[in-house]
Amino acid sequence: MIQAIAFYLFATMMITSGAVTILARNPVHSVLWLILAFFNAAGLMVLAGAEFIAMLLIIVYVGAVAVLFLFVVMMLNIDFAEMRAGFIRNAPLGVVLGVVLFVELFVGILVRSAGDLAIGNAASVSAVPAGLSNTAAIGALLYTHYLFEFEAAGMILLVAMIGAIVLTHRQRSDVRGQNVSKQVARRPEEATINVKPEIGKGVSL
Repeated sequence: MIQAIAFYLFATMMITSGAVTILARNPVHSVLWLILAFFNAAGLMVLAGAEFIAMLLIIVYVGAVAVLFLFVVMMLNIDFAEMRAGFIRNAPLGVVLGVVLFVELFVGILVRSAGDLAIGNAASVSAVPAGLSNTAAIGALLYTHYLFEFEAAGMILLVAMIGAIVLTHRQRSDVRGQNVSKQVARRPEEATINVKPEIGKGVSL
């Protein structure tokens, strides 16, 4: 009974938050409602026994993506009149995309109600020992059967990060660079000068 109440509470709040995210006129308010939708989705994942996915939703989406959206939206100089004009102009395309998404959801529900899907060779996947938690089961699959795919995804993300740094790096002539080897090789007698200026006279550098 308590699980059913929690499910309907989380589901109702998530649907409401998602709707207000789309309908809110203020982009900052939209991001805040999106964060609330992520939290409710995490609650649904916990009820479904997928606590690892719930933690990913909170840590990755709320802690990184949504907060990044919030900072970007708050720093941008947004012209709300132009946004409303663009909304009216692109409304037909949005309606078409919405209908397509609802059709996909309806087809997915029909397929799911027909039975479980068998994708690929299910017999080749190593069985997870009984008694493991959701997080331990995912880790067992990632680091055994899907180890190559997991490492390949990590390499792709590493290459993307390095590529972004290389593309955005610029050599500036108006900034004094740091020569670490020259600083380390510098001796104390080269860095300091002992002088005895006369009274009333300064030191010329």
